[in-house]
Order: sequence, then C-alpha cells, then structure tokens
Amino acid sequence: MGKGDKRTRRGKIFAGSHGKSRPKHKAASFVPSAAPAEEKKPARKVKVKAKE
Repeated sequence: MGKGDKRTRRGKIFAGSHGKSRPKHKAASFVPSAAPAEEKKPARKVKVKAKE
C-alpha cells in the first residue's frame, strides 16, 4: 500500500483523483439576495382586425 494504491489517501493524491477516501471540498452554497426578483409583465395580446 502506498502511492501506487488508488484505495488509499496517499495513492489518490499521487494519482490526482478524488473519491470516498479523499473527498473534495464543496464550494459555498448559493445564497439568493434579499431583494425580490422583478416579476415579468404578462405578454400583450394583439388584436387582429377582420378583413371586410
């Protein structure tokens, strides 16, 4: 066991991989701003005139 063993922490560091034995650090989760997002206005309806 050692650098050549992918099942050990040292082997994962040497191989440059991550896994259960060497978990990655998770980035901070997204925190939405306190201001509410603007609501979209409803689409305008276009009136079609009848041809005479």
